[in-house]
Amino acid sequence: MSEIDLITELSVRLDRNKQDIETMLVALGDIIGTKLANNDMISLPGLGQFEAKKKAERFSANPSNSKRYLIPPKQVAVFRPVTSFKNYLKTLDING
Repeated sequence: MSEIDLITELSVRLDRNKQDIETMLVALGDIIGTKLANNDMISLPGLGQFEAKKKAERFSANPSNSKRYLIPPKQVAVFRPVTSFKNYLKTLDING
């Protein structure tokens, strides 16, 4: 589903114009980004939670020349779906 498809679907279901929906999605993204930057966790009922995790520094090797590189520590966004959402996905047929 593309962003346009999501905006269209939400505008139909919520009986709002597409510009309002697009503004809400941008605001949601900004809020999630800001909260993750502050190491806060965001829970969305029925969907899951977002949180920032620290990845430790590690070594990586370039397979073409076998040189090793140090990758510095960084923070990454992690999403954990709620159990009911995971169970629903398990019940779906893989072929559609």
